[in-house]
Amino acid sequence: MLLVATALVAAVLMSFTPSVAPHAGAAVVAQTWSDEFDGAAGRAPDAAKWTLETGGSGFGNHELQYYTNSTSNAALDGQGNLVITARKNTDAGLGCWYGQCQYTSARLNTAKTFTQAYGRFEARIKIPRGQGIWPAFWMLGNDLGSVGWPNSGEIDIMENIGREPNTVHGTVHGPGYSGAGGLGAAYSLPGGRAFADDFHVFAVDWSPNSLVWSVDGTTYKTLTPADTGGNKWVFDHPFFVILNLAVGGDWPGSPDASTSFPQTMTVDYVRASSASAPAARPMRGIGGMCVDVAGGSDADRTPIQLHDCTGSAAQQWTIGGDGTVRALGKCLDVAGGSTADGAVVQLYTCNGTNAQKWTYTAARDLTNTGAGKCLDAKGNSSADGTRLQTWTCTGAANQKWTVG
Repeated sequence: MLLVATALVAAVLMSFTPSVAPHAGAAVVAQTWSDEFDGAAGRAPDAAKWTLETGGSGFGNHELQYYTNSTSNAALDGQGNLVITARKNTDAGLGCWYGQCQYTSARLNTAKTFTQAYGRFEARIKIPRGQGIWPAFWMLGNDLGSVGWPNSGEIDIMENIGREPNTVHGTVHGPGYSGAGGLGAAYSLPGGRAFADDFHVFAVDWSPNSLVWSVDGTTYKTLTPADTGGNKWVFDHPFFVILNLAVGGDWPGSPDASTSFPQTMTVDYVRASSASAPAARPMRGIGGMCVDVAGGSDADRTPIQLHDCTGSAAQQWTIGGDGTVRALGKCLDVAGGSTADGAVVQLYTCNGTNAQKWTYTAARDLTNTGAGKCLDAKGNSSADGTRLQTWTCTGAANQKWTVG
């Protein structure tokens, strides 16, 4: 959902999932915000949660609708849903960027009431249909007013354009990858079914080093900082949530004779959850020795070794929901992203690459995603100072790790 930052500021004034064993200190998900849209039919959305934007500026996309704060465009249906309705305009007094407005609709945001960095954001929505119809569930950075778009970042969890009834899009926009250069992917329902025929759950799981999109629990795209082509990863601060139903615009094009009105976007719920930080714990290997950052240094390229267990911070590790294994604020890393046997394992600034993604299994293997090889104590040794490396998984004792 592309936009011109100045217009929005005025309006709002405002995959990888590791197979982590239960004892590995995996993050616990807790709901932090939701709207279930319970209430009497015809009631306006909860003003303690949502701000209704108004105006017909085109919102940077030459959209044709005027957004109102009227319950004729956004209201509860009395059955636990919010209904956003796009209608043909009958008010001659509503002016849009192109003249008298042809359509009205609604756009809601949480800029004043709820922002959050990281976690899961999901909504269960039945979208509308028709040429020129453009429903969206998305997020913008809370620093929009100070840094502008796209530097503030944009996460489009779900967008659909009416000429593609079978397909939705998940996209991010940031500096150097905005507009038509946004990064993301499309997801199509199997069997050619239309999204407008039923409710579907659209979600993004957001961690410091990844964004993972899904529809009805099926993951279809994962992005990491490595995918920005060297441009800044701006998804490191709180964002707010937006629901809207646009009509026309540069991407979907205008409605035509085949498009019927009114069209409705029906939202069963919107929910946000936050993954609490996993507990930091020791990792023990062969001979009961602890995985240790040599010398307790947090410098990039510090070797990882076995050491007598001391309980120091250099031996406290977290296995995160994004697949990283961290100590001293940095990540367990395979040097140079090597896939060779004997590759050095080191501490390095977290960068979202597969050299820093690990899977901890019920068999107590710690496997590097990039190489498909196991964390290994060199030479099958349990001596103090034994360096760690990656090696073809053998099931041997020097490749088994106990967390906690």
